[in-house]
Amino acid sequence: MVMQSVAWAQGIGGGGASSSSGTLLSLIPFALIFVIFYFLLILPQQKRAKQQKALLEALKKGDKVITGSGIWGTVTNLGKETVTLQIADSAKIRIQREHISRLRADDEDKDKDS
Repeated sequence: MVMQSVAWAQGIGGGGASSSSGTLLSLIPFALIFVIFYFLLILPQQKRAKQQKALLEALKKGDKVITGSGIWGTVTNLGKETVTLQIADSAKIRIQREHISRLRADDEDKDKDS
């Protein structure tokens, strides 16, 4: 019975100032994990989003693009939210602007297989 009361007294207020510094030290790993996540995940994602937004704002007629689903085409018309792509001599499709993945380089026009 005496041992229980001594243990109870040490658990409640036995630490004093050292218990608050212990709590602060226990938060450091969480802060460190957040900083690591920020630099490895959040910052690169924000950078890619800014690049994609700049690409979509700079689109113009005649740009050769590749969509997110892999369709290669040339921009023939630009709307506020849509883009019309010519994918063959007589085939045009209209897609949402956000689905343009990247611009196509001139050297990508020729198939390397043929």
